[in-house]
Amino acid sequence: MSCILFIDGENFLHKIEEVLEKESVEFDKDEIVDINFRKLFESPLKGLKVTSKLFYVAKLHLHPDTKKKSEELIKVQRKLRNNLVNLGYEFIIAGNVRSQKVGAKTIFREKGVDVKIAVDMVSMACDKKLDTAILCSSDSDLQPAIAELQKRNVEVIYLGFEMSPNKGLTYTTDRTILLRNSEILEVFNSKRVIKRR
Repeated sequence: MSCILFIDGENFLHKIEEVLEKESVEFDKDEIVDINFRKLFESPLKGLKVTSKLFYVAKLHLHPDTKKKSEELIKVQRKLRNNLVNLGYEFIIAGNVRSQKVGAKTIFREKGVDVKIAVDMVSMACDKKLDTAILCSSDSDLQPAIAELQKRNVEVIYLGFEMSPNKGLTYTTDRTILLRNSEILEVFNSKRVIKRR
């Protein structure tokens, strides 16, 4: 029986940042990528025999407008990759981060990660290589892919966040597991002594 964990990386890290901010925790981006993902998922996924763990991110590029920031982000992504590979994850680079001018500001948008997750889930289901999909994303665009999996008798579990669960994914999937703020804080606390604001 294959039970695969699909993580939308940028989405996941952003949600962890939101939890830490809500709990008034000061942090750096590179501290988040260094957390023990094995420990974080241990309790919520207890009883599920996860056979494969896939972590999806967009490819980062050096942008001339924000060279220093781009270099920092690439360095953080490299650290994240090393951490995850050491924990037995497959690190999948899909799509790109594109820059966009909004007035005087340059903003960055991730494109292509959700499409890659959807394609991988459906193709694995069609090839009968997937019995249970654990989807850690809050992207409602994945609902059509979830419906395709269910047509092929694949159980789909939505792994979300207690603080802001995606209602659409909660209704569409077979089961919902939510990461509690306390579980995130406990894993984050185990990395260092937190300075309270």
